Amino acid sequence: MRRFPSLALIAATALALGGCERRRDEGPVVVSAIGSAPVLVDPARGRAETSSRLLLDSVAQGLVRFDANGQITPGLAERWTVLDEGRSYIFRLRDAEWSDGKRIVAADVVNALRRHLSVGSRSALSPYLAAIDEIVEMTPHVIEIRLTAPRPDLLKLFAQPELAVFKTKPPSGTGPFRLIERRPRWVMLRPAFDPARVAEDAEEPSPEQSVQLYGERASRAILRFLARESDLVTGGSFVDWPLVTGQQIAPANLRTDPAAGLFGLAVVNREGFLADAQNRLAIAQAIDRAALVAAYAQGWTEDAQLLPAQLDSATLPTRPGWLALSPDERREGARARIAKWHTEQGSAPRLRIALPKGPGATILFGFVGAALQSVGAEPVRVGARDAADLRLIDAVAPFDSALWYLETACQPCSAEARAKITAAQTATTLSERAQHIAEADLALAEDGAYIAIARPLRWHLVALRLRQWQPNSRAWHPLNRLRRETP
Repeated sequence: MRRFPSLALIAATALALGGCERRRDEGPVVVSAIGSAPVLVDPARGRAETSSRLLLDSVAQGLVRFDANGQITPGLAERWTVLDEGRSYIFRLRDAEWSDGKRIVAADVVNALRRHLSVGSRSALSPYLAAIDEIVEMTPHVIEIRLTAPRPDLLKLFAQPELAVFKTKPPSGTGPFRLIERRPRWVMLRPAFDPARVAEDAEEPSPEQSVQLYGERASRAILRFLARESDLVTGGSFVDWPLVTGQQIAPANLRTDPAAGLFGLAVVNREGFLADAQNRLAIAQAIDRAALVAAYAQGWTEDAQLLPAQLDSATLPTRPGWLALSPDERREGARARIAKWHTEQGSAPRLRIALPKGPGATILFGFVGAALQSVGAEPVRVGARDAADLRLIDAVAPFDSALWYLETACQPCSAEARAKITAAQTATTLSERAQHIAEADLALAEDGAYIAIARPLRWHLVALRLRQWQPNSRAWHPLNRLRRETP
């Protein structure tokens, strides 16, 4: 059996090396993305892990991109206009080249984006593109995207790596990097030539502008960072958090994102005990969120509502009614519902909780399982993809619309809540859409379809030489926005 470094070994290495010393600012930026090795995946044909999303974002780009702060910045489009309350987006393309040096034209962009709308597309963002009616080439440098309903938040979707303009044969994009070397566990990236820059500005990239991207387990990535063999560990979540706590890592190096998204349990089996909405709500109120998040990161805050803010809803987020109760009253209410079930059925409800592998998930099950046991339920941990009653959702929101939260939490939800979500998706005005979103939020809260716990925990180890790295709500850090500006 292959053995991986233990926490004790990580700690010993940290003590020996003194992890807080400044690194020399020379050579390529070395990045470890937690997960599998980076592979260039066609975004219209499958989902990718962090390393492969970073690779795609580096060698290809969409009409717009995210900068270091998670804000929209030009990609292939040098400027754009939004018309008719978000029903029409017109983009003017800048000068750009494929990796073979051929100039990109509007038809290339149109064809690439249409693939995401085609029958059979497995893009992770396809469900949120349903409002797109047409993608039209207006001139060789201008395209228009026409929608059947207003989508003022569409730009943030188009900044995601999954909507990069990508050519499949051969696999290639338009930069900002070129893939110059590939090994089993890493790739080397070098800044691409930008035809928009004048000749006197076109300098040969320095070694420090290149990026060596690894995909590897968290334990190996942490060891590499502590040994000063890397400059960034990215893609950390609650699953791996115990591996970095208590180690000799300087506070300046251990960074977390104020990530927007969902971290909670979706009710995926609505039979037996969970067939009743009041029983589902009883499970939600039994969990001690404050104690749970305190066991992880300082500053990680609990949350009990689905929406983080009003966003594009007509009203403030719906807060569960049980929040007005004291912790003891919540537990007593949950215990009474379970005792009633036990009396009627002759046994305690058995609840299968689907979680990923990893020490952080073990801690999570410990807290959730203990809470359920304390009110009389029987918790059972199962694998992330196994048949379950409750399944963990740990996802960063790709754009700032309440619709993403509602859609993601409805796995499934009541017919009423689903109808309200559908009405919001098809609304023809922003005011109508906002009203349906508010109604759907209320319906989901009353249905008890999702048990909110917190917002996603995303952590990184960042060397001081990466002066451009910034925490942001997207938890997304483009490789050309780390050390200094890369064209």
